[in-house]
Amino acid sequence: MSRTRVQLSPSWILKTSPYRDTSLLIEALTRTHGRVGLVARGARSARSRLRERLQCFRPLLLSWNESGDLGTLTGAEPDGAAVALGGELIFSGWYLNELLLRLLQRHEQHARVFQEYAEALSSLSRIGEAALRYFEVTLLAETGFGLDLDPDISPQLHYRFLPGRPLVPLNESESGAFCGSSLIALRERRLFGADQLGDARRLLRAALSDQLGDRALASATMLRGLRQQLNRRVDGQESKSS
Repeated sequence: MSRTRVQLSPSWILKTSPYRDTSLLIEALTRTHGRVGLVARGARSARSRLRERLQCFRPLLLSWNESGDLGTLTGAEPDGAAVALGGELIFSGWYLNELLLRLLQRHEQHARVFQEYAEALSSLSRIGEAALRYFEVTLLAETGFGLDLDPDISPQLHYRFLPGRPLVPLNESESGAFCGSSLIALRERRLFGADQLGDARRLLRAALSDQLGDRALASATMLRGLRQQLNRRVDGQESKSS
């Protein structure tokens, strides 16, 4: 079987999991080879230099020998500072990673997705949820399921959306419809305010659900669980103080 040697490819770690006794199985997003699966031999051992480098949200230059579906990691060098995701933003980062793992096939190059992923991570702390929505639009387009945000959308109208079909203009708003001004803001990357973000969230959720199937995203489930736990604690403290 032929073997390809890849050197210093800009990359992001999407996920790591234990592999055999001391190794790691890595899923990475790379600029030159798309999503790749790599074995980092001995990376979990106490003496491994790779142990601290192979973390999510840190830009890396990865080198590996590619042979079949899984390659063998041969090096990992820093390629800039790690992205700081504090509080609930860490769940947003995990959400982006999970989307890529679910929707991208291995070894399919998506240079634009790589660029947009880096932009989404860096902008999360500035624009919050809007960064997720812009990334979702790009990811759907790059995987062949792009939204048809027609340039003729009217800000005064409402629209109905069905996956795989053009948006349908409505004479008046109906349950589940999307405001034209929100669709334009999403297309032009200028989402602002709760109404526009809410419309964009519902639209992208509908578009993605057709591709993700019935299996829930773990990152979203974890965040809901955390919020529920915090709400119970707050309610409990208020009951004690009343």
